[in-house]
Amino acid sequence: MQTILVPCDGSANALRAVRYAANLAKRCPDTQLELLYVEDPVRMHQFTHLSADQQKEIKEKDADRVLQEARQMLMSEGVAYHEFIRTGAAASEISLHACEAGCESIIMGTRGMSPIASVLIGSVATYTVHLSHVPVTLVK
Repeated sequence: MQTILVPCDGSANALRAVRYAANLAKRCPDTQLELLYVEDPVRMHQFTHLSADQQKEIKEKDADRVLQEARQMLMSEGVAYHEFIRTGAAASEISLHACEAGCESIIMGTRGMSPIASVLIGSVATYTVHLSHVPVTLVK
């Protein structure tokens, strides 16, 4: 079975990547998709006064909200998937998850920045390409 990681932040670009991965998985029935939501640690820092269980509940609610449309898309297409939540720098967590889970590739959206903006600002997609040890497909 081939496993493909699909990071999802709920954006239109991420959902296009989910659709692309779903179409690929439908053509290759032995493909399993892994949806990954990476929680921003800065956002979670505001909840440090809460218990670990309360923080976990907040992360799960965030992930549920963000992944809802992707989940519906995959279910309507009949594509098997698993969901995962991580907290940290998005590109690092995406690359780590792909490595730890034995994913063969990553399919993710990109904001479609101009080449100059990408050089000056960078992006999660750009950093993921540099950090990843597996092929990364960027969907615009």
